[in-house]
Amino acid sequence: MRESVHPAATLGSSVPVLSVSPVVLPAPDRAVDLEVRVSAPVTGGDLPVILLSHGQGHSNHLSSLNGYAPLANFWAAHGFVVLQPTHLSSRSLSLDPDTPGAPMFWRSRAEDMSFVLDRLDAIEAAVPQLAGRLDHGKVAVAGHSMGGHTASLLLGARLIDPDDGTEVDLAEPRIKAGVLLAAPGSGGAALTESAAEGFPFLSTMDFSKMTTPTLVVVGDKDASTHLTVRGPVWFTDPYVLSPGHKSLLTLFDAEHGLGGVSGYDVAETTDESLARVSVVQRLTWAYFRSELYPGDPAWQAASEALTAGPDPLGKVESK
Repeated sequence: MRESVHPAATLGSSVPVLSVSPVVLPAPDRAVDLEVRVSAPVTGGDLPVILLSHGQGHSNHLSSLNGYAPLANFWAAHGFVVLQPTHLSSRSLSLDPDTPGAPMFWRSRAEDMSFVLDRLDAIEAAVPQLAGRLDHGKVAVAGHSMGGHTASLLLGARLIDPDDGTEVDLAEPRIKAGVLLAAPGSGGAALTESAAEGFPFLSTMDFSKMTTPTLVVVGDKDASTHLTVRGPVWFTDPYVLSPGHKSLLTLFDAEHGLGGVSGYDVAETTDESLARVSVVQRLTWAYFRSELYPGDPAWQAASEALTAGPDPLGKVESK
C-alpha cells in the first residue's frame, strides 16, 4: 500500500530547480579545494540562502554534495538557494587517514561554511543564472547528524578542543536561523565509551551560548546506541540546554534517518517513510520562512497542520 504524503503545511506551487555541481572554491590552506553543489529555483530574486551540512553515514556519496536531495530540492523548489559543501570527512574524497583533523574534521566542517559565505560573490559568478539573485543578508544553516554538530557550532554551541584544551567558538553571526536534524547532544556521561574515545570533541559540547533561533528535529525511536547511553532523549539536548528562541519537532516512530532525509531509497535509512520526509521538508521550510521573514505565518500554520489530523506524525513545542 502506498504511503500518503502528510499535509504538514500549505505551500505554493513548486518551481523547477537549477542544480550545478561542483562549484569549486580554491582553498590553498585546505587539504583539497572546497566543492559545492548549488541548488536554486529557476525564477525569483532576493533569494535567501541555506547552508546544508551533510552527515557521516556508511555510504560513499550521500556524505557529500551528492546527498540530501529530498531536502535540497524541496527547499530550492520553494524559494531558497541551497549550498552543499563536501566536507573533508566525506568518504568520496578518500583522504589519507593521517590528514590533520581526520576522521571527522569537526573544526574544518564549520570553517567550510564560513568560507562559503565569504565567497558568495564567487559562487554567483560561477553560476551565471544566479547573478544578482541572492539575498546575502538572509542566511540559515541546516545539518543532519554530524552535520547537525557542525550547524550547532555555527549557531553558537561551544566545545573544548581535545588537542589543546582551549574553548572553541565558531559562531557565525551571518547565520540568522538554524535547523538541527538528529544532531548530537551533550557529552560526558551521556556518551558511550567508544564514542568518547573515538570522537573526543563530543565530550564537552556546551549549548549554553547557542542563542541563534533554532529548530531541533528528533526521532523518538533514534536510540543511536553507538553514540549515547541515554537513548532518543539525548538528541533533544540542543533544544533543552540552549537559551533563547527554540522549537522542537519530535517525529513519532522516527529513527536516525528521520524517514530518509539523506536520500530517497538509500540502504542506510532504517525508517524509510515518504510521509515523514514530507513533514521534515515542510516544517523546516516553514521554520526558515518565518525566522528569516518576521511576520510570515508559515511556521505557525505548519505546526498547527501537523497535529490537525487524527494520526499526527509528530508534535511541536517551543520556548
